[in-house]
Amino acid sequence: MTWINQDKTAIVGIGATPYYVRGQSYPRTINEMIGTAILAACDDAGLNVKQIDGFAYYSSASAGYTDKMETASIMEMLGIPEVTFTATLTSGGGGSAAGAGLATAAIMNGDATYVVTVMALQQLKQRLGTVFGAVAPSPENSFLQPSGLVGPGHLMSVLARRHMHLYGTTRDAFAEVVISQRENAVNRPKAIRRKPLTKEEYYASPMLADPLCRLDFCLETDGAVAIITSSSGRAKDLKQKPVYIHGVSHGGRREWGRAFGWMGMPDPYFASSGHKSVADRLYAGAGVGPQDIDVALIYDHFSAMVVMQLEDYGFCKQGEGGPFVESGAIRYKGGSIPVNPHGGNLSEAYIIGMTHVVEAVEQLRGTAINQVADAELALVTGGPAPIPVSGMILRRA
Repeated sequence: MTWINQDKTAIVGIGATPYYVRGQSYPRTINEMIGTAILAACDDAGLNVKQIDGFAYYSSASAGYTDKMETASIMEMLGIPEVTFTATLTSGGGGSAAGAGLATAAIMNGDATYVVTVMALQQLKQRLGTVFGAVAPSPENSFLQPSGLVGPGHLMSVLARRHMHLYGTTRDAFAEVVISQRENAVNRPKAIRRKPLTKEEYYASPMLADPLCRLDFCLETDGAVAIITSSSGRAKDLKQKPVYIHGVSHGGRREWGRAFGWMGMPDPYFASSGHKSVADRLYAGAGVGPQDIDVALIYDHFSAMVVMQLEDYGFCKQGEGGPFVESGAIRYKGGSIPVNPHGGNLSEAYIIGMTHVVEAVEQLRGTAINQVADAELALVTGGPAPIPVSGMILRRA
């Protein structure tokens, strides 16, 4: 059944700070970066910031895992007189593709007119790479911490190894994800990693959590990214060509549950990204299939999870992600489904998924640096992470 809100809302503005290597954003504050990104999105849309009347967060409105985004503080900082909607999706980066869906719900319910989704990250006190080792013991993480599973990469390595065990996937597939996305970042001025990468250099990278080496891990960066969502009717009167929200889905199956935070998933969920049910609902609501997607912005906090998401979103069958990637299918030049032409979390920056939304909007506006010719539909994913994970399909006006 067609999603009831299909094409009724649009992303009308995008804005971001520069991207910084972890800790190097100081002496900027996280609130100042949030404000900068929101003002840039307003300028992009041709809006006065005082017209913002809604906030739709994800990751429980956290900025990373240690800072919090407070609507009242942002309003005071920017002079926004009143908001009529403020809410968040739970969990972490798994909701990044669905923030605009939450904004859509507010707009279509008449609760707000111009809704901001923002994410910011500043790793001065606690780096994300060891965050699970820094939290207080609980029944769940008391299993993880003594096992040395103290960061997201350690946890994801277990899923990656399971995929290799079940399906014969090799590190060559992970290497192709990393190398192809590095190639996409070479000509991007804002990208953190711009030096071309060879397969020999990939295999020489230090092993951090077998089978994942350092280059399989996303960047640890600081910065902020904001988008503005509004109704399609209002979007037509604004500065930029609107990018329509063609479909959004979020949630997940109980079998996926807390995901890599508990390791209790049965096969085949253990060797997956947890996106299959979300992907099925997304395609059904949008009335399209994987064959219709022109460019895919796949959440790439770890290279192995790109392989598993490509399976869950139907670009290949489960267990066939390794050979699919190794065939060159995800290459910007010559691939059947260009993946992360901006370099992704692995080479451009990691702002918990929001850089992917920005790239999708630019692809459909026709203004991307590595522009996919005639791109009409873009897929954006959020996660793998504990529920919710999410997917969004954007459509060119």
